[in-house]
Amino acid sequence: QVQLLESGGGLVEAGGSLRLSCAVSGHTFVRFAMGWFRQTPGKEREFVAAINWDNSDSYADFVKGRFTISRDAGKNTVYLQMNSLKPEDTATFYCALNRAPYHLSRDEYDYDYWGQGTQVTVSS
Repeated sequence: QVQLLESGGGLVEAGGSLRLSCAVSGHTFVRFAMGWFRQTPGKEREFVAAINWDNSDSYADFVKGRFTISRDAGKNTVYLQMNSLKPEDTATFYCALNRAPYHLSRDEYDYDYWGQGTQVTVSS
């Protein structure tokens, strides 16, 4: 059973940093992609960043230069380093796994497995 477990969320002041982690277990996929999405109440879930099996990556325009996605294959963990956080970054952040990444997708429907989310709150 594939499981994704996010951690690292919390409350931070504007301009601060947080590092989210997503530990993946229970799979045998070799070439897979991981993504981070976020959602606020009443809004659609939106793409934040993704990283493929070859370490190619992709970012939403609103996080470029502030967020960095990375993966530690040995630990089966994906990270999202978030710097220069803004109040509008407040959301529940979800990690997701795409088991057949023909391309590095920004579409949530291309992702097969999801974590339960971790809350990030940025105060002004």
